[in-house]
Amino acid sequence: MTNETSKPAKSSQTSKRSTIQSGRRTPPKPAKPTTLPVKITFLGGLNEIGKNITMIEYGNDALLIDCGMSFPDEDMPGVDIVLADYTWVERNKDRIRGILVTHGHEDHIGGLPYLLKQVNLPIYAAKLTLALIRSKLSEHGLANSVQLHEVKAGTVIPFGAMSAEFIRVNHSIPDAMALAIKTPAGYIVHTGDFKIDCTPISGEMIDLTRFGELGKNGVLALMADSTNAERAGYTPSERTVGESFATLFPKAEGKRLIIATFSSNLHRIQQIIDAAERDGRKVAISGRSMLNYVSIAIELGYLRCPQELMIDMDMINRYPKEQITLITTGSQGEPMSALSRMAFSDHRKVEVGAEDYIIISANPIPGNEKTVGRVVDELLKRGCEVVYDRMYDVHVSGHACREELKIIQGLTKPRYFIPVHGEQKHLQKHAELAYAMGMDRQNVLIADLGMVVELTADKMTVTGSVPAGRVLVDGLGVGDVGSIVLRDRRHLAEDGLIVVVASIDRMSGLILSGPDIVSRGFVYVRESEQLIEDAKDLAYRVLDDCCLEHADWSTMKTRVRDELSRMVFQRTKRSPMILPIIMDV
Repeated sequence: MTNETSKPAKSSQTSKRSTIQSGRRTPPKPAKPTTLPVKITFLGGLNEIGKNITMIEYGNDALLIDCGMSFPDEDMPGVDIVLADYTWVERNKDRIRGILVTHGHEDHIGGLPYLLKQVNLPIYAAKLTLALIRSKLSEHGLANSVQLHEVKAGTVIPFGAMSAEFIRVNHSIPDAMALAIKTPAGYIVHTGDFKIDCTPISGEMIDLTRFGELGKNGVLALMADSTNAERAGYTPSERTVGESFATLFPKAEGKRLIIATFSSNLHRIQQIIDAAERDGRKVAISGRSMLNYVSIAIELGYLRCPQELMIDMDMINRYPKEQITLITTGSQGEPMSALSRMAFSDHRKVEVGAEDYIIISANPIPGNEKTVGRVVDELLKRGCEVVYDRMYDVHVSGHACREELKIIQGLTKPRYFIPVHGEQKHLQKHAELAYAMGMDRQNVLIADLGMVVELTADKMTVTGSVPAGRVLVDGLGVGDVGSIVLRDRRHLAEDGLIVVVASIDRMSGLILSGPDIVSRGFVYVRESEQLIEDAKDLAYRVLDDCCLEHADWSTMKTRVRDELSRMVFQRTKRSPMILPIIMDV
């Protein structure tokens, strides 16, 4: 959209002189062009942790911020990852000028390959983030078909009537950025994931000066990270973890050190490498994602690691255990992660025992406490010494706590505030923080997925909703697993399956064979022979009655299912899935 600008108005004296000279009234000044509202559409990242994606529109121009994924819940058996619903993006693909990516965590970049298979959009991100995206696109065969544009802190890129400025912030991964989207209606500031770290491991601290300048110029709306909105005070500096490592490494004297952390936490990995070098240890890497992140970071210079310090996993048994530091995945107890496989003696190259000192350098994500606890228990059973959770300061968050959130609020002075990146409890707490700092309740919005919000200088209005939700990825299938399939999977997992197989001569109405009963996950057949025989007899009687009545196949299956379900529940108080298979011979 083109913005017209009116000519400068003449002074009042000049206007009067013109009126006297001409003898007629001066025509009224032309009206200023009407400023359109800014539209913000939330497609992911609200009332949940992960799959962050937001659309910002002005006129005919639109931008996407991030495109992430999340991991499945316990009620999604068999699902690999969860994506946002991209229906609205596909409908508006001709207006979207690009995807702005704040940083390289999976909950912000993990959905890109799946979206880019549907719509080809240019991507704008910092150097490390772009390298991680490129690696991910290569796995999906998209490396040469997507435009990737590298940006730096301070870069401003025009997108039609809007422009986007990238602002340096601190997080648990290098090259994290906030965004200031300039529109004719005002600035929209999106913090991305951030914290205020005055002593970062690499790079400079967050650019608070720029946030303050934006506040002086006028910020129409602030969208800020709410992950730690419940936590009081300030998030500790990442350097505190390095100090803990300096204390813990001597405690592991004579033992092999195994440290599990997030593969994307390159600042943590750098401090582990530094501590290993001081302690005279070699460093090995275990876990596919850990290898990927570390190799990219070393290649780009984001990790400083002497070549002679690193050894291959195949070589760890050639060194005494006390000379080895092993950095691995599995800090969240993921069943297929390297640490979990070590704990359950399923790792091909590492067998843990009393000569291992293991540090889990991460706090369990809500919902993962049991899986982490199970891994810790198994490690302890094997004689390992394990440091985990809050025993020492071996983990700090990458997200801002309440006092840091107040600082960003105070610097930007937004007219409107929308908390993002968090569950409902996080969004509510962040909104309360804004109220405490003097914002009117009508200027604070707790949004939800699919919500379309329009912003002008005068008001913030929810104007509608768009398709939003979750799309499940199972193997190569994207979106083919829905609520009905999940319901059946949960049913099978909880109650098991009974298959009833019979052959019937349609012409004569005689049962030629069966019915046979096959049970899986319901009862142990050898110990429940009487129940199985009774089920066979019942199924035979039902089928025989149906044949006499000349019932159709659908009716037969329904009656067999209903009668068996009733009998099985009366006898066992269980409700297995019952699948009748009737063959016409």
